[in-house]
Order: sequence, then C-alpha cells, then structure tokens
Amino acid sequence: MTALLGPGFVAAIAYVDPGNIATNLTAGATTGYLLVWVVVAASLIAILVQFQAAKLGVATGRSLPQLSRERLPRWLNKLLWVQAELVILATDLAEFVGAAIGMWLLFGMPMPLAAVCTAVAAMLMLEMRRRGRSRPFELMSAAALLLIGAGVAYNLVTTGHQSPTEALGGFVPRIDGSASLLLAMGIVGATVMPHAIYLHSAIARREGAVPDSAWRSPALVRRALRLDCGIALGAATMVNVSMIALGVGLAGATADGWTGDLLEAHVELGARIGGFAALMFALTLLASGLSSSGVGTLAGDVVMVGFLSRQIPVRLRRLITMAPAIVALMIGVPLTMLLVLSQVLISLGVPIALFLLVYFCRDRRVMGPLVNSRATTVVATVAGGAVAAVGCALPLLLLL
Repeated sequence: MTALLGPGFVAAIAYVDPGNIATNLTAGATTGYLLVWVVVAASLIAILVQFQAAKLGVATGRSLPQLSRERLPRWLNKLLWVQAELVILATDLAEFVGAAIGMWLLFGMPMPLAAVCTAVAAMLMLEMRRRGRSRPFELMSAAALLLIGAGVAYNLVTTGHQSPTEALGGFVPRIDGSASLLLAMGIVGATVMPHAIYLHSAIARREGAVPDSAWRSPALVRRALRLDCGIALGAATMVNVSMIALGVGLAGATADGWTGDLLEAHVELGARIGGFAALMFALTLLASGLSSSGVGTLAGDVVMVGFLSRQIPVRLRRLITMAPAIVALMIGVPLTMLLVLSQVLISLGVPIALFLLVYFCRDRRVMGPLVNSRATTVVATVAGGAVAAVGCALPLLLLL
C-alpha cells in the first residue's frame, strides 16, 4: 500500500502554481470570501479526477497518452499530442512568470536571467525523475507544497484582518455580479489541469509493478490511491482557501487599496508587516514557480512518449517548448497578458483530457476489477462536463 503513496503530491503542485496564487489573491482582494465555495467545489472535483488518473495508471500499467495511442486511431493521437503540447506550453508560460517574479523579488535577478535559471532547474528535476529516482522527486514536491503552505499561512496570520463569520459564509454557494462570475470561472479553469491528469496516470505506476498485482487487490489499491490523493490534494485545497483569505487580509490592511497585483503584494507586506513577511511571499512564489515548472516539464515528457512513442531527445524537445516563455520574459511582454493567454490555452485542453479519462475508466476490458462503478462514472461525467463547460466558456469571456 505504501508503494502507491507519493505521486499525489507531485500532481498537487499543479494546484498551487502561480496561476492559482494570482487568481485566488485577486478573488480575495476584490470579492472577499465570496468564492471560497468555488475553490472547495473545484478541488473536490479535482480529487475525483486525479484519483481516476492514478487508478488508470495502476490498473493498466500505462499512462493515459499511452493507452490512447494503443486504442485510438493514429491520426487522432497526433491531434491529441498537438493539443497536449499546447497545454504544456501554456502551462510553462504561467509557471515561468511565477518563478521569474520570485527570483526577481528575492535576488533582484533580471527577468531574462530568472527565466534561464527556471529552465535549468526544470531540466534538473526532469533528469532526476527520468533516472528512476521517483521517491526524491515526490519528496521534493511534498516539501515544495509544505513551503508554499507555510509561506501563505505565515502571511495570513501576520496580516490579519480576518472575519471567521464571513469566512464561514464563503462556503455558501452564491455569485455577485459578472466580475465575481469571471473570477469563479477562472478559479475552476485553473484547478483541473490537463497536464496533471496525463502526468498522474504515468507516475502512479511503480517500477517492476504489473497490473495483475493491482487487479488481485482492487480494494487495497483504491484505499491507497484515495489516501494519497486525499492528503495531497486536500492540503492543496487548504492552501488555496488560505490564499483567498490572505487576499482579503491584504485588501483590508491597505483599506482596499490593493487589488491583487503580485508585485504590489510584496511591497505592501514589506512595508506594513515586515521584511520577513515579504521574504516568505517571495519564497512562496519561487517555490510555486520552480516546482510547478518541473512538473510541467515531466508532463511534457509523458505526453510525447505516450501519444507518439517518439525518440526525439527529451532535452531538445523541452527547450523548444520552453522557448516561448523564455523569449516572452526576455523581451518584456506584460506579465498579465502572459497569464491570460496561458489560461485561455490551458482551458481548451480540459474537456479533451477529461473525456479520455472517463472513456477508459468506464471500460472493464481496460480497467478490470478497478473499473469505475456506474455511479462513479455518472458523477465523474457530470463533474467533468461542468468543468469542461467552464473551460470552454472562459476563453470567450476573457476575449470579449
């Protein structure tokens, strides 16, 4: 059972990336606790989705892209690979921005140099995982999640300006106007990440493990995967809710003068709370950006090998997909525009990954005794359909 624990923490990093930080802080600063329920609901769906992805990997011994290559037409797999690579590229944009901001705040490092350092760190993380060192990679992801949570918690406590009553009221589903609706859709769109689905289905498999062993103990496998996903993604959910509360506190401390800008948040924390609070905020951004970029890099490896079974050098391919983010930072493209563009592209890949996941997990010939029950398939389909609808509608709202 313990052999199945750990991959959930790698997937969880995708749920506390710089895009989540920016969206949640802005939501707290502009709408208060109004959208706490959206974070919780989206996170519950994410736990279900990642559990399905992990179960698929354990039950079949293959990643979702590999299974697609084996069972779907070749032309379709080529299209699936193209859209998956676009999702990875868009993910790199947001993660590189977060890491670059963190390095700039911590070391005064120019954005171009910060982008290059992020690329090097991401490649080193990929190399660790590719050489079979799964446990160190998973422990590093868990440590990053802990550091991000600690940074948010420290700033939340020291900033103050919290209302427990209003915070509890945030669990009641409601929307107040078009601005809060757009933020709610942004939170949902940034929560269920396609690259995390592909990646989790790959890393849930253990070296030397065969599907037969999982098929012999389906109940034990389900318990282990539920525990792994529940702990890791439950922790990510708490961090995301705390980010909204921190946004509320910062807005209150500045008499609503701060509305979510990450650079201004660092300045306000340093001026009003102290240098250590500003330091923790910068470390949080850096840990989020670096760890999530490493996860994105590994996801890129998974989708190409899975969908195409190509032997193109991984380092070369990753340099190509990271190049747009590096170039954009070097030429000084506005950071907000980068985040919006990345969200648009990522959201377009959500329905595809969810459809593939539900399609295979419902098939007993593929999953054996680990196949979804009818109730699970219905719930996963409805939840996935809702997230997919949000993902498809978000680009339209952002571009209007």
